[in-house]
Amino acid sequence: MTEYTSSLLRLLSERGYIHQMTDASALDALAAKQVVPGYIGFDPTAPSLHVGSMVQIMLLRRLQQAGHKPIVVMGGGTGKIGDPSFKDEARKLLTNDLIAQNVASIKTVFERFLTFGDGPTDAIMVDNSEWLDKLEYIPFLREIGQHFSVNRMLSFDSVKQRLDREQSLSFLEFNYMILQAYDFRELSQRYDCRLQMGGSDQWGNIVNGIELTRRMDGKEVFGVTTPLLTTADGAKMGKTMNGAVWLNEDALPAWDVWQYWRNADDRDVGKFLRLFTDLPLDEIARLEALEGSEINSAKIVLANEVTRLVRGDDAAKAAEATAAATFAGGGLGQDLPTFDVSADDISIVDALVGLGFAASRGEAKRLVTGGGARVDGVAVTDESHRISLADKDIRVSSGKKKHGIVRRA
Repeated sequence: MTEYTSSLLRLLSERGYIHQMTDASALDALAAKQVVPGYIGFDPTAPSLHVGSMVQIMLLRRLQQAGHKPIVVMGGGTGKIGDPSFKDEARKLLTNDLIAQNVASIKTVFERFLTFGDGPTDAIMVDNSEWLDKLEYIPFLREIGQHFSVNRMLSFDSVKQRLDREQSLSFLEFNYMILQAYDFRELSQRYDCRLQMGGSDQWGNIVNGIELTRRMDGKEVFGVTTPLLTTADGAKMGKTMNGAVWLNEDALPAWDVWQYWRNADDRDVGKFLRLFTDLPLDEIARLEALEGSEINSAKIVLANEVTRLVRGDDAAKAAEATAAATFAGGGLGQDLPTFDVSADDISIVDALVGLGFAASRGEAKRLVTGGGARVDGVAVTDESHRISLADKDIRVSSGKKKHGIVRRA
């Protein structure tokens, strides 16, 4: 592992955030002698970010923890195009009103991770629509376009792969990397931003911004990317069979957030603890060394720590209590998903669909006949089985990890 002099790069390196850097020695020297404002952009393609964005959010948190200034850039402008990087097809274009609504919704999650204010290391949040919406086409082409080589733009992997697969890349999307490069230069001028960070898929866009700023202003700025993050079984972070693990409270219950981390693969525990929690590294080393069933206690720590960051301490405690009641005590945890029924009974198939454990009756039937359904801990393999709700709430389970409550309304 490379030895760095700055607390910033030591922190990022020790916790596994660094994949690529531009001029690491110069960035290390700069971070050792002054506050470095650094930014990451988030395009508002949905009302909430999901767990897949957690690495970047935590990267801004680490920047602030090391004594530097995070800049959160909301992509109100770039969101009108959509980043084509490593996408098979163009994103659906969003209306201006929907983009504005998504921006307002996404903003709320950052307050749990960063300290905002007017101080030298306080985080700030800006929207790139402030400058991108005001650009005039011909002046922009003359001032900015001359610094971009189409030949080089076509060589970036994010573009080249799309063309090699003979998948359409619109001129609208092709402009995205120019606008992101312009963002970096604009942030450099407005806020003395010296660092852009992002996922490994953003390397080409970041390099473009660095070169544009150097050519136009003669200013040295830097880039850092994080590794492509997948789970141990190769799955993309933030997605489950039931959909995205959303960060906003109104998009997904805290229980589901907690469960996502509690169900982490044993092989991922140490990596996730380093990336997504503030636990000391020596404590993480102790936890990831646990073996057999003891690793479950490390997963509970992981689930508690991440849920505390994303949703608050009360939510983490409630989720852990629900898990204890559901798994250890065989009872009904208060935070489990519920399905209210107006009748005195319901079929196991309808209960599974109502709880969201199956997308259709056909899928629910296959789950039952395959031995994956349980009612109050007892396996049910008959798809015609009916659950009586006359006198109590009933726990319905899909596999070992998904549980819900069916109750009489």
